[in-house]
Amino acid sequence: MMARIQIALPPEDQRRARARAAELGISLAEYVRRLVARDLGGPSASTDPGALFDLGDSGGSDVARGKDAYIGEAVEAGR
Repeated sequence: MMARIQIALPPEDQRRARARAAELGISLAEYVRRLVARDLGGPSASTDPGALFDLGDSGGSDVARGKDAYIGEAVEAGR
């Protein structure tokens, strides 16, 4: 279970954090959770298997953008 918290950031930090989260395809909350987990040395808070698709930039691949469709196609093909 997660505990809800409230934080205050300077406007520029908030803008940059939201932009970085958007680049990663995650919410601002997930971005902050990952930063805290990494700083504390704990396991990643994300249990979403889709997070594996956000690990890097292949420089032109659309895997991150099309991951849901690819997963759906793989599930359908396995039936």
